[in-house]
Amino acid sequence: MKRRIFIRNSAAALAGTFAVPAIVPSTVFGNTAPGNKINIGQIGCGRMGRGDIMGTIRFDRARLVAVCDVDSRRMADGKKLIEDYYSNKTGSNRYIDVKMYDDYRDMLKDPDIDAVIISTPDHWHEQPAMEAALMGKDIYLQKPNSLTVAAGRQMSDVVQRQGVILQVGTQQRSSEQFRLAAELVRNGRIGKLHTVKVGLPGDPSGPEAPPMPVPPNLDFDRWLGSTPVVPYTETGVHPQNDYGRPGWLRLEAYGSGMITGWGQHHYDSAAWGMDTEYSGPVSVEAVAEFPKSGLWNVHGDFMVKAEYEDGVTMYTSGGFPNGIRYEGTEGWIFVSRGSYTATASDPVSAGESRKALDASDPRILEFRPGPDDINLYRSTDHYGDWLESIVSRRQPVCNVETGHRACTVCLISHIAMKIPGRLEWDARSERFRNNDLANSMLSRPQRYPYGTNFVQLQGF
Repeated sequence: MKRRIFIRNSAAALAGTFAVPAIVPSTVFGNTAPGNKINIGQIGCGRMGRGDIMGTIRFDRARLVAVCDVDSRRMADGKKLIEDYYSNKTGSNRYIDVKMYDDYRDMLKDPDIDAVIISTPDHWHEQPAMEAALMGKDIYLQKPNSLTVAAGRQMSDVVQRQGVILQVGTQQRSSEQFRLAAELVRNGRIGKLHTVKVGLPGDPSGPEAPPMPVPPNLDFDRWLGSTPVVPYTETGVHPQNDYGRPGWLRLEAYGSGMITGWGQHHYDSAAWGMDTEYSGPVSVEAVAEFPKSGLWNVHGDFMVKAEYEDGVTMYTSGGFPNGIRYEGTEGWIFVSRGSYTATASDPVSAGESRKALDASDPRILEFRPGPDDINLYRSTDHYGDWLESIVSRRQPVCNVETGHRACTVCLISHIAMKIPGRLEWDARSERFRNNDLANSMLSRPQRYPYGTNFVQLQGF
């Protein structure tokens, strides 16, 4: 019996009699025994993919065994990155021969692979995640969850139905200050919460970029996937000679700009403190500037106002310090990443960062919840938490549904940037109550044979 199936079935059988431990002792599985490793395939070997590889490979429980990318040069780099790490660690260049797959679907059919990391561009998140779930693979998925609300709902439903573990890459959930800030708010340390201010900048406009020949190492049609066919330009895809910030992040065909790029991090963290992880706002309205020239066309400066059923109002703008400020009747709490930066292109440099955790009164921060208070899920490492969840079969710190709900706030905020006035949102039906045009923007046409609609209709 495969190790993954054994663990899943055993956990399910034991759950009815006693709680399954969050971390299975190494004496049970022999943590370093080759047969008990979690074999992982990497889908997408670009800037974020390389970070995800290094974030996961340092755990003895994980073994990176395969890579896939539509850019053959990046795929070869990914293979080398993994093999070099294991060679340095073991002192042998024969420890592993990392497989390379031109098509991730062939990777998913490999019965020796237990889990996959999906670090593709934003428009290539939902489909491989759904197909991985249908093949019984556990998943680490880079944020944002989805390109549209409709596709995100499709993915979340499939993942939950299949019972696989999916961790969304909103790693702020595994940073102590974000958990502590949420616990302080949820335990009433600033009185009744009434306002949340999220600091999030926009993107600049970009240069003109004439069409170019497609590099021989790039399968551009598959890179485009479900999005419309357009002429290739390096500025609109990714750099060919380094791993700098890719241009697709600033094109609406492939994402929504900073509102999803960093917005899902902050909206996910804010929802933790607001206790709205599985719901959403009742209304949203926004103003935004969009470029009038150049290739890049995602939003620039903006302001979003979202109202919640309990009377809390959340404002989002680049005019606020990057982070989250909770304001209540008895004080405020501000939380940010502080000096931590995930990449060199993070919107706030380490030198300009605010305190990781601050409050109107320092005594607010002295509180630590006791056994009778609200204690939130504690994770100290996002990748480690995912691996532990694969073994224990309990949901990770940021599961697929909480990720979908946070991403939905991003996406409806982006829709509101394009439609004047207050849009009323029904979080249960995931539809707008008062605007047909806004509802038409909850999904996008998908180019056959790519896209979540094809997966849903044909299976995999």
